[in-house]
Amino acid sequence: MSLSPWLAGRPHSRPGQVHDTMLQHERTALAWERTAFAAIVAGLLFIRFATALHPLLTLIGFAQVFFGGGLLIWAGYHYDELHGPLRAGQSPVHPRATRAVGWVTTGFIGGATLAATAAVILGL
Repeated sequence: MSLSPWLAGRPHSRPGQVHDTMLQHERTALAWERTAFAAIVAGLLFIRFATALHPLLTLIGFAQVFFGGGLLIWAGYHYDELHGPLRAGQSPVHPRATRAVGWVTTGFIGGATLAATAAVILGL
């Protein structure tokens, strides 16, 4: 029985009991969710302060907010998908997702740093 009605038709719906008593799977899902929320908050803050510098800079913030929202949706979906492979004894490691998040986050931080440096140099 699924815990959510919208998961009923999915192949790996959430079980009623915990698979791992150390809750590593749950901690990993929470870490992805915290990362997503941090990206959303950082994007909103960047939008707030970039508006004063130049309206086009807000696009960086909006992109980060959308990235964080997508990551949050993916984290929930991925959490549900992992129950089947874990029970089958397969590895749930997702190195491409981790690498993508790292590159996107590094890109946003680099863009924000360049924008802030340019604002300081130009005296904005």
